[in-house]
Order: sequence, then structure tokens, then C-alpha cells
Amino acid sequence: MDSNTEHPAPFAASRALPRAARIGVARVRRAVARSPQSLFLRELVAQPGAVGAICASSPRLAARMAGHVEPAAGLVVELGGGTGVITSALLARGVAPERLVVIERSAALADLLARRFPQVGVIHGDAAELARLHAQGLLPPGADGAPLPIDCIVSGLPLLSIPPPARQHILRAGVQALAPHGRLLQFTYALRGASPWQDAGLARLHSERVLANLPPARIDVLGHAARR
Repeated sequence: MDSNTEHPAPFAASRALPRAARIGVARVRRAVARSPQSLFLRELVAQPGAVGAICASSPRLAARMAGHVEPAAGLVVELGGGTGVITSALLARGVAPERLVVIERSAALADLLARRFPQVGVIHGDAAELARLHAQGLLPPGADGAPLPIDCIVSGLPLLSIPPPARQHILRAGVQALAPHGRLLQFTYALRGASPWQDAGLARLHSERVLANLPPARIDVLGHAARR
């Protein structure tokens, strides 16, 4: 008749287990919600035209992009940092974090980038503001305090998915900000045809395909026509 008091532990455990399980599930959900891929997918749903891809860039594509960047470049600007796949590849390439700036329009992704790469200059803003930001000295300066030339622009922007008026603002800003000797890298999922940057006045110097990416991508290397 004392069975109810002789073995309280199993009864207590039977009540505690569901609560512990719920806590565990909640922790997993929070961790997944904070993961870069989960954040990327949420931004894709919220802003399909701005994100423009069904998945983040692959490490292989990012490495191929970074391979075209000279580590000793004055200033490297990444347009559309996303979850930081290309940012990470640029740092691995040897680009100094204090000479790397990432402009990301999504507040959530910009916050993620700032936390992942605290030494990199992450700007929550529009790529169309690049020329203004540079002209006003709002990008990292050199040792003498003067604005560094933008020797390389690395663009992961889905230009073909951006409405034409907004796209034109971005193209004009990029061409204006790029140093005369600079190079601009753009990846696209359109494997054929001219780059929108060519319509804006840049010349395509080199092009390669990265078939291992999902979907397959093309990298264009462009520069000012007079410097070909």
C-alpha cells in the first residue's frame, strides 16, 4: 500500500521527460533558425528578387571568384555578401580584412556577416550607394588617411532579377567607383550572353564556367574598356 511513495523517481521522470524533450527541441529549432543556410532560405522567401538563387554560392564557386582577386589590392568591395561564402573565400585568398568591405541590403544577412567577420567592414546598405560612399570617404582609408582606390569589386548580386531602374543605378555606381586599373567580378547563372556590366561600359576580359555549382554558374572578369 506504500507503492506510491516507495518509487517516486520513475513517476517524476515520466513527467519531466516530455518537458526536457520540449526544451531540447526548442534549442534545436533556435539553432537551426540561426544557421546561415536557414537565414538564407528565409531571405529568399521574403526577397526572392534580391536574393535571386535557390541556394547559397558553393565554396567551389567562391574559391574560383576569389582566385581572380589580387590579395594586395588597395580595396576589395563585395556587393551582396549573402551568408559569407565568398567573403570567407576572399579572406582565405589573403585579402586583408581591413581592406575588405561587404555591402549587403538585407539587415538580417548584414548582421550575420558582421558577427561572422568582425574585422571586415560590413555595410547594411544598397550597392547603388557605392560611388557615394567612396567619394565621401566612408570606406576604409589608407595609412595616409586618403581614400583607397577600389581595385576590385566582387559582385554576387542577381542583376538579371533586379528591376531595370534599380539595376541601372547599381551598374552606374559600380563603374564609377571602380579604379581605372581595377577589375570587377560578377557571377551569373546565365551561361550565355553579355554581362549587364558590358552594357554599362565595362569590357569583358575573361569568362569561365563553374559547372560544379548548383545551379551551374559563369564568372565574368571585367574592366574599363580603355585598360583592356
